Amino acid sequence: MSDQVEAPTTDNASSKINPVLKSSDMPEEMQTKVYELAQSALDSSKKAVDIAASMKKEMDKTYGPTWHAIVGKSFGSFVSHESGNFIYFYVDNLAFLLFKTA
Repeated sequence: MSDQVEAPTTDNASSKINPVLKSSDMPEEMQTKVYELAQSALDSSKKAVDIAASMKKEMDKTYGPTWHAIVGKSFGSFVSHESGNFIYFYVDNLAFLLFKTA
């Protein structure tokens, strides 16, 4: 199974993603940071594993460990997380799930 995804394209630096929030208990400023990280990751790679790895590393660095990042088109999840540290959103047809555990 390929980890290459049809990630939303950004043709130039002025192109911005349009995230669609499905669920979150994060403060709004943290959500904004996550969206910025998604933009940067999508600009850098089209591989789901690379996008997830980039976002996980930056979240660990910015908000402390331990973050988990799942990026893809089709997955199920049932997770436990620290309160205030969960977000699930889409950019076009690509889903992003990030959460922190103790």
